[in-house]
Amino acid sequence: MKTPDLSTRQLRAFLALADQYNFTRAAQSCHLSQPAFSAVIRGLEDALGTRLFDRDTRSVQLTPEGRLFEGSARRLLDDMGGAIRDLADHVERRKGRVRVAALPSLAAGWLPTILAEFQHAWPGITLELHDALSDACIAQLRGGQADFALASSEAGTASASDLLARKLCSDRFHLVCRADHPLATEPRLTMKKLAPWPFIQMARNSSVRQSLDAALHPLRLNATFEVEHLATVMGLVEAGLGISAVPALTLFHFRRETLVTRPLPLPALKRTVYLVRRREGSLSVAAQTLHDLIIARLGALQLD
Repeated sequence: MKTPDLSTRQLRAFLALADQYNFTRAAQSCHLSQPAFSAVIRGLEDALGTRLFDRDTRSVQLTPEGRLFEGSARRLLDDMGGAIRDLADHVERRKGRVRVAALPSLAAGWLPTILAEFQHAWPGITLELHDALSDACIAQLRGGQADFALASSEAGTASASDLLARKLCSDRFHLVCRADHPLATEPRLTMKKLAPWPFIQMARNSSVRQSLDAALHPLRLNATFEVEHLATVMGLVEAGLGISAVPALTLFHFRRETLVTRPLPLPALKRTVYLVRRREGSLSVAAQTLHDLIIARLGALQLD
């Protein structure tokens, strides 16, 4: 037997009659005329291939098949109602989940204030934050573990055919050194003046390192340490083991009285930050809302 196509209108009419045992009252509860209501019941019985009600001029009763169908009909309507309510909760941003992959410098420094603003406005939405280097952010995006990513241009996001990348800002680099270091008061900073000093490098797969290597080639820095985390860079610089160059969005790591940060006047030395999403498919309402909020807030930063 082919599964019939049943409508919620038919199910509601059936349950109204099963509850009222009276065509007139059941029709009124469904806001239908009695002839229209009777036609709905006949259509349901025709679709199912069986009588659901025994009726005569004085009474209406469920048939055995009608009693069998009643429980299923109530569950179907409850499930449909639950599905519609759940969808409405997601559309109205009362529920949902948003997964963001972001550069550690954004995830630790600037992004939390935006996430807090978002969660205050829509407390029912669950937020997931994956802090990772650019390549890992893009891998999570492509793998479906993130709805969108905040990554750098060095990850190849600007030209990838399967991704859409929107530029948010260009993050200029700053010198980081101890307050008693000669470069702290050097009148005119150049990379040639930085080159002889012991230099703390980030890992080769980081956006910071990739930006430095691209801008300074073929100049070689006097690298003495290569580390994974900016907090480690801070500790090594503060201990007098070297200097470093980091983007403006990472400077919160270096706000200490013992350290000095100075802009590097080198136009080519910058890190571009992109908001990246998959080209195919739409974002959920919740993800699109956070996506647009990040564009509004981070896009307003004057870092160029």
